[in-house]
Amino acid sequence: MDKPQFKIAFTTEEIADFEPNMIAEILDHGWDMIHIRHPRASFRDMRNLIESIPMRYHSRLRLHGHFELLNSFNLGGIHLNRRCPLPPANYRGPYSRSCHSFGELKECGDCDYVTLSPIFDSISKNGYKSGFEKKQLFKFDKTASSDVTIKVIALGGITPERLPALSDMDFDGFAALGALTGASDLEEFRKNLRSFTQTLNNI
Repeated sequence: MDKPQFKIAFTTEEIADFEPNMIAEILDHGWDMIHIRHPRASFRDMRNLIESIPMRYHSRLRLHGHFELLNSFNLGGIHLNRRCPLPPANYRGPYSRSCHSFGELKECGDCDYVTLSPIFDSISKNGYKSGFEKKQLFKFDKTASSDVTIKVIALGGITPERLPALSDMDFDGFAALGALTGASDLEEFRKNLRSFTQTLNNI
């Protein structure tokens, strides 16, 4: 790759039994951030999950909900989306946001990065097709209305096989979901992680 790629992993919607081990192994392999996105999980379930993850990883975890957990843990920020569109009152920490069009990027000058999706057909959501023409993604305007340049992360259908094509596009990194964390057990997850690692090493 010509430039460093910011690597993010998104968890699936349901909490996996092996999720603490999976998160630790992803971060140990040099990924930058884990987005914890369990929309149906209770506050207690989320608290138990974070408590089961070693504290040394907490600053690289980003929440998609239950933002009140920020009061109990030193986490790596929050992610805003249609379900949770606003940060908590008086929140001053780092945050990112989901975008689904180039126009939405204009309103994200305060974000430390945004995800743009779906870049490819989704793996985790049946029927969720790419929302962009490939030629649009080689060069696009990443300047917010505040004249700040935004870091844009590709999301949606990211697989090891698609990483070479993605590296030619105008993204600052990628976020993997189904092809990485959508595993039925720890053995399958480790196979997925090895596949990403080998491909990244060869680009």
